[in-house]
Amino acid sequence: MLKSLHIGRYTSKSEDFRKTVEFLTAIGLERSAVSDGSSAVLSAPLGLLSINALPPKYAPEVLDRLKDVAQLMVLEVTNPDDVFTIAEKMKLKVLADSVSNAGRRSFSLELPGEIVVTVHGEPEAPIAATEGKLDAKGKRFAVVVSRFNGFITERLLAGALDGLARAGAAEKDMRVVRVPGSFEIPSVARALAAQKKYDAIICLGCLLRGGTAHYDVIVNEVTRGIGQSAQETRVPHAFGVLTCDTLEQAVDRAGLKMGNKGFEAALAAVEMANLKQAVSAQPSALSKARKSKTTRPKKRKP
Repeated sequence: MLKSLHIGRYTSKSEDFRKTVEFLTAIGLERSAVSDGSSAVLSAPLGLLSINALPPKYAPEVLDRLKDVAQLMVLEVTNPDDVFTIAEKMKLKVLADSVSNAGRRSFSLELPGEIVVTVHGEPEAPIAATEGKLDAKGKRFAVVVSRFNGFITERLLAGALDGLARAGAAEKDMRVVRVPGSFEIPSVARALAAQKKYDAIICLGCLLRGGTAHYDVIVNEVTRGIGQSAQETRVPHAFGVLTCDTLEQAVDRAGLKMGNKGFEAALAAVEMANLKQAVSAQPSALSKARKSKTTRPKKRKP
C-alpha cells in the first residue's frame, strides 16, 4: 500500500534552484537531511494532493504561464502578509494578488525556473496578552550601583535615573544605594526588597574580564544572587550589570553605540512592577474555585 508521496519540481539553472529553495525555507518548509547541493527535499506540517480540471479561477497572468500545469504549487499559510514581504525582499515577480471581503489573501508568484506558486491564507488573530505599562507614577524604585569601575557605572546610573524620570517616577520615589563592587549587589538588593517599600530594584555594575578565573566566579555569583533575591522576595529585580571582555565593550553599552543598559534596566523595572501588579490583580482559576466552594450555601437538613 501507499507509503509516501513525493512530487518534484525542476529548475534548469543552479542559481534558480538556490533561490527557490531559499524562498521556500524562508516561509517555513523544512529541509530534509537527505538534501544536497543540487536536490532539496522539503516538508510541510500538512501535505495534500489536489487533482483538478483547470478552472478559470486563476488570473490570466497565471494561466498564461501554466502551459505545463505541473509547474504550479499551492501553499496555504497562516501569515500571507509576511510571506508576501519575504517575496518582495527577494524581488520575486508577483503575478496576481487579491484580498477577499473576509480578509483572506491570495497571490501568485513566479519563482526562478518558471515555477508558479499560489499562496493563500488569512492572518491569525493576535492572542491577547497581559503586559506591564511603562508608567512609573506612584511607584518607588531602589537603584543599587557598584562603585567599582565607576567610570562606567556612573553612566549607567545616570541612564537609569533618566529612564525612571521619563516614565513618570518622582525624584522622592527613587533611592540610590552604592556598594563597593558588583559582588555586594545581591545582598543589598535583597535587604531593600525585604523591606517591601519598593516596587522594583535596579541592579547596576560593571565586570571586565581579566587574566584569571576571578571574572567567571564573580559573574556567576552576582547573576545567581540577583535572580535568587527576586524569586524569594517576589520583588522584580532589573539586571543592569555589564559583563564585558573589554573596556571598549563596556563604554559602548554605557551610552554610546550600544545604548545605555542602565536606561534599559530602568524601563524593564518599570514594566515588571506594573506587570506584577496586573498579574496579582487577576484571580487564578484555583482561587475562583476555592471562593465558589466557600460561598456555596449549605444544604439544610430536613
